[in-house]
Order: sequence, then C-alpha cells, then structure tokens
Amino acid sequence: MTDEKFIRSIRSFVRREGRVSKRQKQALDLYWSQFGIDYTGEPMTLESLFHNDHPIILEIGFGMGHSLLAQAQSHLDHNYLGLEVHRPGVGSLLADCKEHNIHNLRVMQYDAVEVVKHSIKEDALSGIQIYFPDPWPKNKHHKRRLIQSDFLSLLIQKLKVGGFIHLATDWKNYAEQMLAVLSAEKQLHNISEESSGYWQNDGRRPLTKFEKRGQRLGHDVWDLLFVRR
Repeated sequence: MTDEKFIRSIRSFVRREGRVSKRQKQALDLYWSQFGIDYTGEPMTLESLFHNDHPIILEIGFGMGHSLLAQAQSHLDHNYLGLEVHRPGVGSLLADCKEHNIHNLRVMQYDAVEVVKHSIKEDALSGIQIYFPDPWPKNKHHKRRLIQSDFLSLLIQKLKVGGFIHLATDWKNYAEQMLAVLSAEKQLHNISEESSGYWQNDGRRPLTKFEKRGQRLGHDVWDLLFVRR
C-alpha cells in the first residue's frame, strides 16, 4: 500500500522563481487559456484536453521545455502533458507553443505529486518522463528525492500496460538509486540490453543545451527505460 504520509511529504520541486522575461510574462498572460490547465484536485479526462484519443505522455519537470517541445513537434500522433512550477519555464514553453502552432501539448503549473495523485486517472498514460530531477546530492537530503518506491508505485497505477517510465540523471549516485528502485518493482520490466541496466539514449529523449554542454565537458548521463508488464 502506498504510504500517503510519505507521498505528502515529498515534492517534485524546490521553488526557484527566477526572473520572468517580458516574452514569458506575455505568454503567461495571453496563452495560458489556450495551452494551460488549471489544477482543481479532481480527476481529469485527459482525452478531452486534446480532443482525440492519441497516446498521452506525461513529463514531470520540463524545465524550459525545449526537449518537450521537440518531442511534440516530432510525434504529432502523441499528446503531451507537461508539469512544471518554474514560472519562467512555463512562460517560455507557452510562448514556443504559440509560435510553433503546437496542438498536442498542454501545460500545468503545479506540484507533480499532487497532480499525479489527484488529477490523473488509473491506466490513463502511455508514458511518463522525468528528466534530470533535483538530485539532492547531500546524503541527509536523499529522502527528498522524487524517485522513491512509494511515488513509483503511484506512477505505475497511472500507466497503461505496456506504458513506459523513462528517467534520466547526470548524478551517478541518483542513477544507482533509480535503477535499484525501478528494478525492485515487479510490475516493471527493464528493456535495456546493457549489463549495467542503463539504457542508451537513441534519440527518444532530445538533448537539452545543458546536456550538450555537459557532454563537451565529459559529463555522463544515465537513462533508464522500463515498461509496465
């Protein structure tokens, strides 16, 4: 059984508001009604958001939204729901959606734990993406990491059979924890053929500008790709 007290204690973010540019503020004011979804605490019928029955992919913590936008542009037969609390990132993605005339992407600005728990119905999602979540690198803060067994159990409830969970991190210690947590879940199957258990990104996940910079500096990134049995 999912520990409700534990689920309530973790958050998908630490609020770092940052400066909102003129373009981002304008997008928040003008385009939220077109691309944004308000959190109500009630279950959503996701198909009604997109007016079709295409597979729905949830991304938790999309940052500035560049890779999520690229996926939406490349996979018009999929719908994407992005969750983020960072206002500059939300504003930036809204502006990009309008500029590129995107129809298969919607945005929520709210804590992902609450959205997943209260607003996403069971068996509603074809995939869940969490790229570069806060690693909480200090040992005493590891309990604050998002990818833990109780939250994972909640995510699995929202996945269709055959749906995927795709994680990525540039912190080796967090990658090891992620791999251990996902591997211990009997409802998930690791599709990696590597002995390490990590999955080699073949372009499914577009690289962010920060990741490209890290690669030039020799930094490693670990991907994990599991599917629900």
